[in-house]
Amino acid sequence: MTEQATIESKFAAEQKQADADHHKPTAGAMTNHVLSNHAILNTKLHQIQWFVKGPNAENYKAVLSQVIYENYEWFDKIAEQLLDEGEIPSSTTDEYKEYTMLEEHGENKYLDADEMLETIVQDLVTDNMFVTRAIKLAEKEDRPAFQELLVEMYGWNNHQIRVFQGLLGKTATEGLEDDDDDDE
Repeated sequence: MTEQATIESKFAAEQKQADADHHKPTAGAMTNHVLSNHAILNTKLHQIQWFVKGPNAENYKAVLSQVIYENYEWFDKIAEQLLDEGEIPSSTTDEYKEYTMLEEHGENKYLDADEMLETIVQDLVTDNMFVTRAIKLAEKEDRPAFQELLVEMYGWNNHQIRVFQGLLGKTATEGLEDDDDDDE
C-alpha cells in the first residue's frame, strides 16, 4: 500500500467513526461541535470588531479584542483536550462548517452595534446547549478531565453572555429565558 493510500484510508476511517459518533452522540463528538462553534465564533467576533460603528464602537472593539484572544485560547484548550482523550478534533474549514450550529452572514456587517452584539449572545447560548450535552456525556462516559474542562468552558461562555448583555444594557439572563410566563 502506498503512503497516499494509507493516508486516505486513515482519513476515511476517521470520517466513518465521526459519522457513527454523531449519530449516537459521544462526549468527543459533542465537543467537536463546540470546537467548531468556537472556530466560527472567532470569525464572527472579527467581523463585528471590524465593522461595528457608533458612539461606543471603540469600547466594543476593546471588549471584542479580549474575547477574541480568550476564544483562541479556548479553541486550543478544547482541541488539546480532545487529543488527550484519544479523540480527533476537527481541523478543516469544511469540518467546522459541517459541525457548527452557528450561522455566519455577510450581511451582519451592516447591522447596528446592538444587533451585532445580540448575535454573539445568541451564539453563546447556542454553544452552551452543546457544552451542557457534552458535560452530561462526559460524565456518563466517566471522563472527568473532559467534564472538568467543559464545565469551565460553560462558565466562560456564561461570563461572556453577561459581558455582552451588559453592553446591551441588560442583565445576564434578560430576554434569554422562556417568556411563556408572561401569558399567565
